[in-house]
Amino acid sequence: MPFFVEVILPLSLAKTFTYSVSEEEYHYIQKGMRLAVPFGKSKIYTALVIEIHQNQPTLYEAKEIEQILDEKPIVTEKQIKHWQWISTYYMCGIGDVYRAAMPSAFLLESETQIISKEGVFVDESQLTDEEYLVYQALQIQSLLKIQEISAILNKKTIFPVIQKMIDKNIIVLQEEIQETYKPKLVRYIRLHSKYDSDEGLGMLLELLKNANKQKEVVLAYFQLSAVEKKPIAVKKLTEVAGSTSIVKALIEKEIFEEYFIQEDRVQFGGKSSDDKIILSEAQQTAFDTIKESFVEKEVCLLHGVTSSGKTEIYIKLIEDCIATGKQVLYLLPEIALSTQLVSRLRVYFGDKIAVFNSKYNNNERVETWNQVLQNVAKAQIVIGSRSSLFLPFQDLGLLIVDEEHEQTFKQMDPAPRYHARDAAIVLANLYQAKVLLGSATPSLETYYNTQSGKYGLATIKERYGKVMMPEIELVDLKDKYFRKRMSGHFSDVLIERITNAISLGEQVILFQNRRGYSPLLECMTCGHVPQCQQCDVSLTYHKHKNQLRCHYCGYSIAKPTNCHSCSSIDLTTKGFGTEQIQQELVQLFPNSKIGRMDQDTTRGKFGFEKIIDSFKNREIEILVGTQMLAKGLDFDNVSLVGIMNADNMLFHPDFRAFERSFQMMTQVAGRSGRSSKQGRVVIQTYNPNHNTIQQVTRNDYLGMYNEQLYDRKIYYYPPYFRIVKLTLKQRDYDKLKEGSTWLYQVLVQNLKIPVLGPEEPAINRIRNEYIRTIMIKIPQVISVNGTKKTIQKILNSFDAVPQYKAIKVTVNVDFY
Repeated sequence: MPFFVEVILPLSLAKTFTYSVSEEEYHYIQKGMRLAVPFGKSKIYTALVIEIHQNQPTLYEAKEIEQILDEKPIVTEKQIKHWQWISTYYMCGIGDVYRAAMPSAFLLESETQIISKEGVFVDESQLTDEEYLVYQALQIQSLLKIQEISAILNKKTIFPVIQKMIDKNIIVLQEEIQETYKPKLVRYIRLHSKYDSDEGLGMLLELLKNANKQKEVVLAYFQLSAVEKKPIAVKKLTEVAGSTSIVKALIEKEIFEEYFIQEDRVQFGGKSSDDKIILSEAQQTAFDTIKESFVEKEVCLLHGVTSSGKTEIYIKLIEDCIATGKQVLYLLPEIALSTQLVSRLRVYFGDKIAVFNSKYNNNERVETWNQVLQNVAKAQIVIGSRSSLFLPFQDLGLLIVDEEHEQTFKQMDPAPRYHARDAAIVLANLYQAKVLLGSATPSLETYYNTQSGKYGLATIKERYGKVMMPEIELVDLKDKYFRKRMSGHFSDVLIERITNAISLGEQVILFQNRRGYSPLLECMTCGHVPQCQQCDVSLTYHKHKNQLRCHYCGYSIAKPTNCHSCSSIDLTTKGFGTEQIQQELVQLFPNSKIGRMDQDTTRGKFGFEKIIDSFKNREIEILVGTQMLAKGLDFDNVSLVGIMNADNMLFHPDFRAFERSFQMMTQVAGRSGRSSKQGRVVIQTYNPNHNTIQQVTRNDYLGMYNEQLYDRKIYYYPPYFRIVKLTLKQRDYDKLKEGSTWLYQVLVQNLKIPVLGPEEPAINRIRNEYIRTIMIKIPQVISVNGTKKTIQKILNSFDAVPQYKAIKVTVNVDFY
């Protein structure tokens, strides 16, 4: 009787494959274990077992497996179910999901490179002969490919040896450079507690009667603390005192004491925060509503204005959940947010928190994976970006999706093109867990689901501690330019507000959704604009590198001195990005410290942390940035937010442009005035009377929701219709045109629903490939799965036409 296993391969394939195993292997192997299997002529891959059976494949001769890599399953059955759902719903190969879900250290391939781990003592007597050979080879040559190891050991099946050496912590995969980040410690100083009272002060002056220099420093300290009303850094005091030795002497005399602050504000008082969180009245009401709605509904939306204290409610819910021994998954849209959040949660949950995102290296990811799999206490709460959905949870009780409206929850490329929020709801369903979605500006679909009774809804309308919502001021750019009241891209109003804020020692955030110096370089003589050679876009000018770059493919050229078309030297830049604003600020406010946060300044593993830390420690007074700034960051000293140009968001060719602009502006505005004083927001725009901008000023979410919903219904958009978008790419323009027309006609004949296309997108060529898109709109009444099956069949037959084989088709379900 033959025995077989069904496996998934980490390749972009929709099918599973059958391999034959021996009888004892058949009884040993379990679902969720990894095997090394041969595939194709000479490649070996790490495959995952999803079934064990005795049905012989009819179409091909089953090959034998090479080796079993695990002693216990490292993937749970619920995970496999979830992956299969993602693969059918988002119309991608199950292999794509498997490859995306697993940390790459689990997926050894014949090309993987291996290095020995530094600073580890290896007891050579504990190694097997084969491990010893590999270890010795790595002492001589620092880097080995798996194929080279195969040659050293003179055998094909070497994955198990390598796997054991990885487990023993002797070798690591060469993937990325290790970078360790230490947050900066700042030395602060305060008066010793025995001198706090009036008698104490008398004693102190008596003490310093003869030490004039020291007395001056102490008086300087009093002056500083009266003016600053915040902890005094040692650096500040030594600047005033003009000497470090006097300050040092005062510390030795125990008149002053020094203390260090890493970055969290909670410790500013020098005392740690209390264990229990006290919810305000509004928060408590919301908390009770959520608890009630969880009795009947799986999902609840917490719609609270910016800075209303949603995190405290999350913490309360997490407390309740982990008390029952279940696991919690906390999803964030942006890696930049996890830094701040982890430090906030560590105060309450200590070391029960594990963090998982793509900036972590291989070994850190594998560690977290194993901790979650074994359900250990220190990974009871997982904070992560969308990829953490794929972790092997044992007993999930609660999923929190923070800032659920964020478009970063949608994976764009490569497949699986899933939406983390929707996939999280399905995952929770498998574990019978509850889902809480939180946002100040929920996406229309989610809010629609609360209105139709599918989700619960809890609302908080006031900010935490009854802080006023920020005051929003609109500046009409047309009028300001006409009256010549502009300096560069700053209106007189904005300059005045920034000057005020800085003179009061407060911080400012300026928002501009374009990076680089300016989006266009134009010849004033003939109007020529330099274009990218491989994409259909103009090049963005980056001043500090003095080059023009393409933001799509990375192509760059030095800034030309004369026009490539007519050789005129009269070139000018049009438009503006974060880099240009930063330079204008340097001229307008020469004495202020200015920082910038965009993709160019946060390249490294800890790029975000460095900038956020220095802003938190108040080393930067004005921070300029792109939409990274809009996400739930919390700075209590920011009193002013400026939106440089609100219009470039509004007029995107996208059915969500107004909704997105509303969300973006409201979120950015919400960074202002979060502690005690009412904040200010200045929005510069050419269309101050635009409906969406007016809705932002009134903080009128419902107005925006109703207006947009009305439009969506008329034009057949979500939430009334599901959208499947097909993107076709080919280097040959005519072939693509012909192929996309063929596909469109077959779709129209077979589907009785709206199909739009084949359309040329705004950017119709990227990396030398021409692009066409087709949109299929599926109404609520029609079965989505049936329609998808039909689409898949048509795509398969399209792929079978010889002359269209070279056209790449990608499917994006719910592409918004």
